[in-house]
Amino acid sequence: MVSVASIQGEGLAAITAGLGPDDAARVEKALAELEPLYADRQILSGQNALQFVFSVASVLTALNVDAPTRIAGLVFEAQMIHPELEEKLEERFGKEIADLVGNVRQLMRFHSLTFQVPQPEVQRGKNAAQQAAAQVETLRKMLLAMATDMRAVLVRLASRVATLRYFAETKQENEASAKYARETFELYAPLANRLGIWQLKWELEDLSFRFLEPVTYKRIAKMLEEKRLEREAFVANAIARLRAEMAAQDVKAEVSGRPKHIYSIWNKMRGKAIDFSELYDVRAFRVIVDDIKTCYTVLGIVHNIWTPIPEEFDDYISRPKQNGYQSLHTVVMAEDGRALEVQIRTHEMHHFAEYGVAAHWRYKESGGSNFSAQKYDEKIAWLRQLLAWKNEVTDAVVDQEEVRRDWVEKLKSATLDERIYVLTPQARVIELPSGSTPIDFAYHLHSDVGHRCRGARVDGVMVPLNTVLKNGQTVEIITAKSGAGVGPSRDWLSTDYTASSRTRSKIRAWFNAIEQQETLSVGRGLLEKTLQREGKTAVNLEELAQKLGFAKVDDLCLSLAKEEFSLRHVEQALHEGEGKKPEIDDEALITRKSRASSIAQGAKSGVLVVGTDGLLTQLARCCKPAPPDPIAGFVTRGKGVSIHRVSCKNFAEMSAHAPERVIQTTWGAPVRDTVYPVDIFVLANDRQGLLRDISDIFLRDKINVIGVSTQSAKGHARMAFTAEIGSTEQLQKALSVIREVKGVIEAKRQ
Repeated sequence: MVSVASIQGEGLAAITAGLGPDDAARVEKALAELEPLYADRQILSGQNALQFVFSVASVLTALNVDAPTRIAGLVFEAQMIHPELEEKLEERFGKEIADLVGNVRQLMRFHSLTFQVPQPEVQRGKNAAQQAAAQVETLRKMLLAMATDMRAVLVRLASRVATLRYFAETKQENEASAKYARETFELYAPLANRLGIWQLKWELEDLSFRFLEPVTYKRIAKMLEEKRLEREAFVANAIARLRAEMAAQDVKAEVSGRPKHIYSIWNKMRGKAIDFSELYDVRAFRVIVDDIKTCYTVLGIVHNIWTPIPEEFDDYISRPKQNGYQSLHTVVMAEDGRALEVQIRTHEMHHFAEYGVAAHWRYKESGGSNFSAQKYDEKIAWLRQLLAWKNEVTDAVVDQEEVRRDWVEKLKSATLDERIYVLTPQARVIELPSGSTPIDFAYHLHSDVGHRCRGARVDGVMVPLNTVLKNGQTVEIITAKSGAGVGPSRDWLSTDYTASSRTRSKIRAWFNAIEQQETLSVGRGLLEKTLQREGKTAVNLEELAQKLGFAKVDDLCLSLAKEEFSLRHVEQALHEGEGKKPEIDDEALITRKSRASSIAQGAKSGVLVVGTDGLLTQLARCCKPAPPDPIAGFVTRGKGVSIHRVSCKNFAEMSAHAPERVIQTTWGAPVRDTVYPVDIFVLANDRQGLLRDISDIFLRDKINVIGVSTQSAKGHARMAFTAEIGSTEQLQKALSVIREVKGVIEAKRQ
């Protein structure tokens, strides 16, 4: 039986080291108070509960965390064994520890969630392995997002180390230990790596590797052990020789052997396709000095003692790695003809590399380069700096408690709250913007699921569709059967129902498609009535459309419904060749591409027709002129003067057809509040937030956008805007700013 007395025999220093007398007493008191709760109890792994939490607290002590975090490491398992304790935690241990334990318990849900991660269905352009890796990466993000206090992540990592140590000590090699190891290898070891907690990262990797690849692990361990005495003797002699040479030159330095991590050794053997005997860093040591100048002095001494291998020398001091890592790496040939690796760095460089500031994971793990990933990386870097800063607090600080409180508050405010992570009923993790609702969730799964969404259950409870989702919740969408009447509500376009612009874009696309079909139906009805009236129901519609300048019948019907093309022209085309010469109105030559008004409602065109007063003018929809564009007028039949840009292709065609109807025009004096519609085209590399960034520019320049169309394909976004401007100078200013937006390739007026 394990008891506090037996633990005291092992030494309470294992869980109180580094604490002041008062904090150490708090930890001891908590342990004594918990003993009856853990008496003769076992946790899921089969380990004695008291021994387990003591082991967790020991790992946390090695990380030099504060007393509340160590106490939380002792307490959190008690709540699992005694659920009724939850209501008494704050009374017995205080609010800080109660909140921290609650957060740890929430993170413990991952033990079941990660075992349920499904094999993702293969999507176009992605294989199953890539999708599985993406799902695991989302789980890592979800874990951090769920941690409202980042100290809870440290407790969770420490508990996993304690569990795997127990499996290793008891030599458990079964399905349960393999599951724990796989979860650790995919989720917790990378998290420890990203947070810069190297002590845990290396141990988690080695312990996981031990259970996932037992044969390979034992083979490498055996090779290390067989040569251990010989290797240690050689390294000791090499260190002694180097120390003697440095002492002779009055160089002060710390020299030590480098730790050997079995998983790291296997990874290098596999990655470089080399034998164990060819690994340089199996025989290696590290030299730590006071300043950069001494680094190069020691390098000269090393190269003077042993023969350097030039191609294996790396100067990361003068040329640091992208993550800021600095050190001198050299490989030399020893007396026995085998390689010896030496690393030389300053104390500051060593701390940077070993204790959580150098972002090793950026080049050791694959990751995205989009805007979302960049923001996530920045937050991870901030968390790591916080953790490293805690380790840098020395006893010289007068008010340790004030420093501790400041550190805790920074950790609490450093959560990754711009994204949330929720689950499908099959335990698939879905990443959404913060503030997302079940509607956002449904459209993320599939557009059809979103269109047919009629209700949602969150954690098994029916909720309104505008309910804001939280991290870790399980969401189930209730859908209607496909058929007439099924579709989204226009209310969903408001921010009360959706947080994602991607969701609103899909909803707008649905309504646009419906309106397009309704418009098409109206146009087809007009065409059919005309054919019946003219007795031409047997005519080939495709040929008729092409005769009138349309690529498809649908294009002709849409133009008829929008009143962009006259039925009179259809009638003339039907009787062409029957002795009548069709009188096609010149405006029929214009390509109708937009329903947008030619000018803002109630405003004047501001166009003067030279030599004529009171003549009706309208701005052409094909080229959308705006001051100070060079313009010309064309006299139409029954619609007054159509104003075109001089460079307009349609105007050139019409003027060639009837030059006598061209009339000189010019812009008059500016009329206050007059705006003109123009078409703008933007080509950019597609990314999240692109449309928002461009829209912000229009908003900032007080340009009203009355039409937007976007298409994404092969990583590129093509955006068409119809905007109301006061002059082309205002437009050019906006375009120049849009071209500076990240990812924009081209921005121009159509």
